[in-house]
Amino acid sequence: MTFLFFIQTGSKRVVSRSQGEMIGEEGDLLIFPPGSMVTMENRPVLNDSYRAVGVCFSDDLIASVFSDQRADTGAGGIQILRAVPHRPAGILEIIEDTLHREDLPESIRHHRLLEPLVWLRHKGYHLFSQGEELPLSRVRRLIESDLSYPWRTSDVAEHLAMSEATMRRWLARSGQGFARILMNTRLERALSLLQTTSTPISQIALDCGFKTPSHFSDAFRKRFGIRPKEIRSAAG
Repeated sequence: MTFLFFIQTGSKRVVSRSQGEMIGEEGDLLIFPPGSMVTMENRPVLNDSYRAVGVCFSDDLIASVFSDQRADTGAGGIQILRAVPHRPAGILEIIEDTLHREDLPESIRHHRLLEPLVWLRHKGYHLFSQGEELPLSRVRRLIESDLSYPWRTSDVAEHLAMSEATMRRWLARSGQGFARILMNTRLERALSLLQTTSTPISQIALDCGFKTPSHFSDAFRKRFGIRPKEIRSAAG
């Protein structure tokens, strides 16, 4: 999944191993490609709290707009769409209007969610879905098939018909350990459910493999820099 964070108040400091430090300011849009591994710090402003709206786009939506682009045609890392001159708030308006319209048929909703991506492409931004042939993608899809299952490396290796040693070498090339991949896959699915369903947060936590809602909330905030209930409040 690709994640879009629209900063509404304050700023967000992002540090990644490959790109170093980046700062998103109020009104900016930060775009995180699939599998992004970063450290984030939310910075409030004087007399106000930090606020942002996070939206995730599935690989099939990304591929619908960007499938003809090669991975070397543009930046594959984190991208920032600045408030001036691009005004990403307009993109957020389209997304929120679409998600809040309960009367829309699913096919129309899907079509309307392509519009923000077309705008991003028009502005020269390149987004890429997680390639199916990548080992990391295969592991993530297996985990997604049963998020509440207590997956171990031996389980995944058996399902993928390979030895544990081979699988670990696969994952080492991605720069991520199995525990981190498992956690991020669960959290990304939880974010999607928070945005697109009315399922209670406590139930989402259990369905995504977390033992307690508090454990889920802490992990979610560490990963995305915002608590689950804040996602729900923004979506409401």
